[in-house]
Amino acid sequence: MITHKKQSINNSLQKMFEMAVTNLTGYQDQWANDWKIIVKIFEHIDDLRLLFNGLDVSYLREIQQKILILNLEKYAYSLQSFLIEKYSN
Repeated sequence: MITHKKQSINNSLQKMFEMAVTNLTGYQDQWANDWKIIVKIFEHIDDLRLLFNGLDVSYLREIQQKILILNLEKYAYSLQSFLIEKYSN
C-alpha cells in the first residue's frame, strides 16, 4: 500500500515536472520570438534612417526626420525595457 502511494506521488511529481518544463520551454520560445521582433524593429529604424539620409530635403524636414527617428528609438527602447521586465519576473 505504501509503495503504491509512493509510486502515485512520484507519478504526480513527474507529471508536474514535465508540465513545468513544457511551460518553461514555451516561455523561452515566446521570449526568443519577442526579442527577434525587437531586433527587427531596431533594424527597420536603421533602414529608415538610411533612407532619410538619401533624401535632399529642407533643413526643417531633416530636423523632423531626426525627431521621428528619435521618437521611434525611444518607443523601441521602451518596448525592450517592457520585455526585459516581463520576462525577468
